[in-house]
Amino acid sequence: MKWFSISGISKEIKRIRWPKSKDLYSDSVEVIIFTVAFMLFFTVCEFVIANLLRMAGMGV
Repeated sequence: MKWFSISGISKEIKRIRWPKSKDLYSDSVEVIIFTVAFMLFFTVCEFVIANLLRMAGMGV
């Protein structure tokens, strides 16, 4: 377990390609947009299904 030492960990950390600020911002915005889009999609689906069940007499 050579990597499980302070020197091994510091070597691995130096090898990591950390994202640039521009890339990090771009990726964060992309994740937020997709999260909001999925939230809206599932909210609309739930609303439609709830109303269909309500019209069929099975909803609360």
